[in-house]
Amino acid sequence: MTADRTSDRIGSDPSDWVGRDAAVVWHGFTQMGVYAENAPLVIDRAEGRELIDVDGRRYLDAISSLWVNTLGHGVPELDAALMAQAAKVAHSTMLGNGNTVVIELAEALAGVVPVDNPHFLFAADGAVAVEQALKIAFQYWVNRGTPGRTQFLALGDAYHGDTVGSLSLGDGGVFSAVFDPLCFPVVRTPGYADPGWSAKACAAVEAHAGELAAVVIEPLVQGASGMLCTTPSDVRALGEACRAHDVLLVCDEVATGFGRTGTLFASEQCGIRPDLMCLGKGITGGYLALSATVASDEVFASFLGPDLGPQTFFHGHSYGGNALAAAVALAHLRLIEDWDVLARVRQRASQLAGLLQSRIAPLGAVAEIRQRGLMVGVELAPPGPGLRWGRRVCAGAVARGVLLRPLGDVVVLMPPLTITEDEIVRMVDALEESVREVTSP
Repeated sequence: MTADRTSDRIGSDPSDWVGRDAAVVWHGFTQMGVYAENAPLVIDRAEGRELIDVDGRRYLDAISSLWVNTLGHGVPELDAALMAQAAKVAHSTMLGNGNTVVIELAEALAGVVPVDNPHFLFAADGAVAVEQALKIAFQYWVNRGTPGRTQFLALGDAYHGDTVGSLSLGDGGVFSAVFDPLCFPVVRTPGYADPGWSAKACAAVEAHAGELAAVVIEPLVQGASGMLCTTPSDVRALGEACRAHDVLLVCDEVATGFGRTGTLFASEQCGIRPDLMCLGKGITGGYLALSATVASDEVFASFLGPDLGPQTFFHGHSYGGNALAAAVALAHLRLIEDWDVLARVRQRASQLAGLLQSRIAPLGAVAEIRQRGLMVGVELAPPGPGLRWGRRVCAGAVARGVLLRPLGDVVVLMPPLTITEDEIVRMVDALEESVREVTSP
């Protein structure tokens, strides 16, 4: 009966894109029972930093299509890289074999990541990059013949993805509570909302050093928890504690990497060189799915041994190191340097900070503004539960042609790194008008 209803909906009206969508697509983090009622956008194409829906309406992509887009949509140089690689080979397995463009990408990344003599294990998304890091850290100690190093330390408010291992590192909450029975326990210390988080984490590293495989953090910004920010010195102190007590440090830079905070990687600002680093989201400029787990040479060397011997890392994915994605990622990395994108990020971040302080911070409905580079969380302060100010403000911004997305009552601003001065103003205009509209008595 359900199948019959679905078939009827699909064929009822070819122009009803939302209806056709709801009939066959399952959207993540979305209650499909009310999906069509929430006025979802159906995007048909994009130009520059704008998305264009099926009715021709334009929206400034102020969340970078969920934090992945860096240089805008339809970048000619990235388009060309994709087409050139498609004319060669779209994909070949990296399990026991190589591919020229993947090698070139790894060589280019090796020159910029803050990891000692790095080696790259490619996958398709950030959660898997974290999952790989967990398995590598665990087996590192097994390969070294060091028993008991089976635990991980993670922070409060952490989010590292939705696979079971990455969920275990995360600090739970309403979205993941149903999966708690599947997750393994971790050593948990406070997150960045606690001013003393670093000292407490360092103390835990000292107390649990003999059982810790690794400490896993999001350097500088805990993104999915509402853009909670910390200082470089506090992150550096934790990195030093890991070094002092011989505990691996894993930096999850899936969200903070590739220029979001004003440097190519947030770890650079903290003066740390992690043993393992997780990359994703912006690595291809938002074009194709790609991620990587970066391992230092010391970690990598512990996996060397006889062919198919017990030191081997028996892990890999069918599309890991996809050639099309690698070609775009390589071109993207070169454009970041050629266009001096990081300087632009710092300029626009300064402009945005000024506008937020002058126009958004004074609003009575705003509790706090948190910013690192072009990663911003505007926390609203509703007077009671259930008002859903975050969602309503973002809906108001969308109605004004600016695509925003809430994290509860935190409105996230995460525009492409190439956003212009005028587009910054457009984004803040929409935010201010929406906040005033939703929160006025």
